[in-house]
Amino acid sequence: MDSPKAIKRVQSASSINTFKQCPRKYFYQYVLALPIVENIYQIRGNIAHDALEHFFQININHINEKNFEKELKIAMQELLIFHWRKEKERLDKLKLEPAKIKFYFEETLHMLIGWVDLFCKKIKTTKKSFKDAFEFLTPIAEQYFISNKYGVQGYMDAIEIQEGHTRIMDYKTSSKNELTDEYLLQLAIYVLLYEEKYKKFPDEVGLYLLKHGEKSIKADENLLKLAKKEILAVHERTQSEEIEDYPKKEGPLCKWSSGKCDFYDICFGQKKVKDF
Repeated sequence: MDSPKAIKRVQSASSINTFKQCPRKYFYQYVLALPIVENIYQIRGNIAHDALEHFFQININHINEKNFEKELKIAMQELLIFHWRKEKERLDKLKLEPAKIKFYFEETLHMLIGWVDLFCKKIKTTKKSFKDAFEFLTPIAEQYFISNKYGVQGYMDAIEIQEGHTRIMDYKTSSKNELTDEYLLQLAIYVLLYEEKYKKFPDEVGLYLLKHGEKSIKADENLLKLAKKEILAVHERTQSEEIEDYPKKEGPLCKWSSGKCDFYDICFGQKKVKDF
């Protein structure tokens, strides 16, 4: 079977990975649509994404070509400060100590400045003027794709098209320094969505792992097959709306030293659905 027999809800890389991690968590989050509690990692990730997206909208006419690296870093720092302040209400709700907030701000700044360093190296390798290189390297940002055939959707952070070569990239603020199975599934879904819309593969898909650098792989038939297989499997197993069809998968992601799953209390009998 090439496409799902029935589509109960449109999936995403996040929802499929949630189901694979724990079907019961999927049930609470996507079937019952219970609210989830925001955390610093989600908010910080949103802020970093916004800063990176708006980085390519800065006015480069006032940037000194001889000093562009320093000026781009200043621009990125200003963007981070702007978007961090914009999310003050969300950050305040976390009730974190000021020292903790300062730590996450500085860590995010370090990641974004590292990304600017990488971008500046690319500018130099183009052998173009600063302005031409900046425009040449500017990606198509934040594109939404949906496949009605497969019942899957996704946002692509950056589509880089340079001299006929297309690379789809996503920004990640996590500490991981490898293309995990979860990340590979996300990239595979990008391949499927792009191929369905444009009737051709992108050349590469990859991630900006902002704590480490960038990693990309060739977009090929194997990734397309992986996406189809995982999408079909999750549609097949999420037709039911009965909790017993979504078993718990107990493990280290239920509760850990610094936190717990959003649904830990309801899963282990300390809270009821009506309490959400």
